[in-house]
Amino acid sequence: MKKSKLKLLSSTAFVAMTLFAFTFIQTYWSMGKLADQTSSGCLDCSFIYDACLISLCNAIILSLLFLLIAKIKRNRYQIAVEFVLLTSFWFFWNYNIFVDRESSWSTYSFDEEIYYTVYLSLLPVLVTATLTLMTIHHQVIRSKFRGQKKVTSTTP
Repeated sequence: MKKSKLKLLSSTAFVAMTLFAFTFIQTYWSMGKLADQTSSGCLDCSFIYDACLISLCNAIILSLLFLLIAKIKRNRYQIAVEFVLLTSFWFFWNYNIFVDRESSWSTYSFDEEIYYTVYLSLLPVLVTATLTLMTIHHQVIRSKFRGQKKVTSTTP
């Protein structure tokens, strides 16, 4: 019993750390162009501080959601749902950063905010989301390519 709890805790910690790291990388890659802009919500906050805070919130929320999604038995459905959640969260955070650091100081319409957020974020979000899920589900992916017996997901 204790071994299963320890395994669940370690796999959850691995997922959380992976989500934190890749969220930070994605945020900096897609919105790093706005790093020199002043935040309208916090004039003293640096872009690194915002990226770390977003990464921490994202890691906590998505780790808990990934725990619930782990109950899906088919790996491809589980990974698809995680991909949609992850990209949605990242686009949401990137939109908030864009509004906070660029749009609030100018006269962007809502459509322009969405356009520029997608324009700046599309490639970084898709690439890092794919790498994130490949890292989290590396055992499942490896077993598929090696033709081994079915392995359950590493997501808690």
